[in-house]
Amino acid sequence: MPGRRRPPLPEVSPEAAVVVLGLLSAIAWGSGDFGGGLMSRRAPLFGVVGLAQFVGVFGALAMAILLREPLPTFPDIAWAAGAGIGGMVGISALYRGLAAGRMGVVAPVTGVLGAAIPVVFGFVVEGVPDAITVAGIVGALVAVVLVTRAPGHGADRPSGVEWALLAGVAIGWFNICIGQFAGASPFGLLVIIRLLQAAMMALLIVLWRQPWRLPREIVPKVVGIGMLDMIGNAAFIVAAQVGALAVATVLSSLYPVTTVVLAIVILRERLTRGHVAGIVLTAISIALIAAGSTATVAAG
Repeated sequence: MPGRRRPPLPEVSPEAAVVVLGLLSAIAWGSGDFGGGLMSRRAPLFGVVGLAQFVGVFGALAMAILLREPLPTFPDIAWAAGAGIGGMVGISALYRGLAAGRMGVVAPVTGVLGAAIPVVFGFVVEGVPDAITVAGIVGALVAVVLVTRAPGHGADRPSGVEWALLAGVAIGWFNICIGQFAGASPFGLLVIIRLLQAAMMALLIVLWRQPWRLPREIVPKVVGIGMLDMIGNAAFIVAAQVGALAVATVLSSLYPVTTVVLAIVILRERLTRGHVAGIVLTAISIALIAAGSTATVAAG
């Protein structure tokens, strides 16, 4: 009716926001990594990663302008540079492992290592959260391990674990750098990260004379992968700023579950008891982390 006032929207607590944003990051990253690994089997790795980075640059720049973000501060720019280097090494190693190895092994190993490093860092810097949240964090890491150890991911392919280890360390460093952002310019910082990564990729292509040209029919798919990666990064940046780094990191690092589920559904990789147990434990862990966040809000 005219003149009727709408009820005010409920306020979202930082603890609840970090759960939602962390899960959004996991879904976007997991979907993008699945697509990136799949496209890297059909086209040059450097071309796939390079185009995805450029898409991220323009997408983040458009959002920064649309939201009228302030210019990033110098400390944030420095951390963004560190994140850019770690992200470039991490995503390249991850896509190489997903392309050459078994997705059901590479993605979870990367996820566990990429989560464990910043979680330990977050505990040292920010302190240990409440017991329920810690139980959820531990459960999430165990869930990814369960998926990792599940057999039947295609014995005709190498495991790709060496690429997963490199990717996990680099992504762990990326997550730590992201957690240090203090400003209000998440998309502006994402522009810096993506520009640095695109420049590094172009330099590697020139120095190593790597193939990069993509088949025309693959280009739209890689553009979509770049957008998913940008959404995942943006969601994680905001989550790390509004909530605890350990919680944001663990929730976003559940992306291997998304990747494995897509591999099972689309590539028909065999579903095992380990997969089922890992996926069920993932849901329980998310519920525990969310319950811990709610308890923190109530106590506050």
